Amino acid sequence: MKGLPEWLKEYAASPEKQRKLYNKTMRIVIVSQIFGGAGLAAGITVGALLAQNMLGTAGYAGVPAALFTLGSAAAAFLVGRLSQRLGRRIGLAAGFLAGGIGALGVVSAAILNSLPLFFISLFIYGAGTATNLQARYAGTDLALPTQRAKAISAALVFTTFGAVVGPNLVNITGRVATSMGAPALSGPFMLAAVAYILAGLALLLFLRPDPLLVARAIADVGRSREGQSTGTDTEVAELRIHKPGIIVGATVMVFIQIVMIAIMTMTPVHMKHYGHGLGEVGIVIGIHIAAMYLPSPVTGFLVDKFGRTVMSSASGVTLLLAGFVAAFAPGKSMVLLILALALLGLGWNFGLISGTAAIVDATPPQIRAKTQGTVDVLIALAGASGGALSGMVVAQSSYSTLSLAGGFLSLLLIPVVVWSRSQKKG
Repeated sequence: MKGLPEWLKEYAASPEKQRKLYNKTMRIVIVSQIFGGAGLAAGITVGALLAQNMLGTAGYAGVPAALFTLGSAAAAFLVGRLSQRLGRRIGLAAGFLAGGIGALGVVSAAILNSLPLFFISLFIYGAGTATNLQARYAGTDLALPTQRAKAISAALVFTTFGAVVGPNLVNITGRVATSMGAPALSGPFMLAAVAYILAGLALLLFLRPDPLLVARAIADVGRSREGQSTGTDTEVAELRIHKPGIIVGATVMVFIQIVMIAIMTMTPVHMKHYGHGLGEVGIVIGIHIAAMYLPSPVTGFLVDKFGRTVMSSASGVTLLLAGFVAAFAPGKSMVLLILALALLGLGWNFGLISGTAAIVDATPPQIRAKTQGTVDVLIALAGASGGALSGMVVAQSSYSTLSLAGGFLSLLLIPVVVWSRSQKKG
């Protein structure tokens, strides 16, 4: 308490100021999520197709998803550490700006037909994906425990606006790209560059005061009043961390990411094999992304009302259904492909919000950003594994095999939920 700046002491002592800052933070995070959603859609929608064109084979079409998710793993670690040290504003802004630079690099690589530049740029582009995901935590810093899932969902739902518009602008951005002498498939990455840079600037300029720094100050004041000021902030926070909650939250998000990335990555390639055009691919991926984010307010309400473990179980069951529908849907059936990818997005949404809420519940503000960044590294690495293996599985077997494998893998969430309940009873 003694070392806090006066402005932080004012916020820590005023619930009214905290409420106003929470509302302001949510508005800024929402703006960044709209732009961020448009940025991440490029890699999802045309990344595999661009790689197929440049590499000349579908066997490595999962490489872009693997690279930008590996990049997002590195970025998640760095953004988490930077946020822990300097606050959410600096950490999130840096991540989005890096993602924008990476998207510009992908465009340049497509124009020059340079595979080394393509791979490096995709890695850097992954910073935007990681930051878009980590921005959901900023909304929870000043939220009450009973509001956390709702705060996460409010941030996520507005990602839908950019993420759904992005895939459906594939043809338009493609025409813009060709008019500039670039390959049509690089067009969505041009949109991604603009979107990520705008998201970064919005956070850098307007996310003040920093919600994480204020949340830490509130925790410090509370500790001081309760006479719990022994040890450093980090030492005290380590004692208050709830490890089973972190294990469960991280495991849920890792499994849903593997399943979602693997099936989603190969769906455009599968559709192209059956003669579907880029416009149809954009529709399917757009609906998938809508299902990932649009149900968030309802999911947040359900997570807060029925608990994290119930909705984690619902995630596993929904992903299993998605895998079955994708596996047995005729390749030319747009309706069933849309249903499969919508279920895939919905299952991911259930798992992400319940898993994120479990992580926030388990971590005190003093070490929250660092812990969240570490968890997001695991999520990104899981996505990289799913993306890399997806192309190989399809090349050696089939899209149906990949979808079934993903569905059955999601069932492993059920034992995790059972274990978490036994830990609470113990």
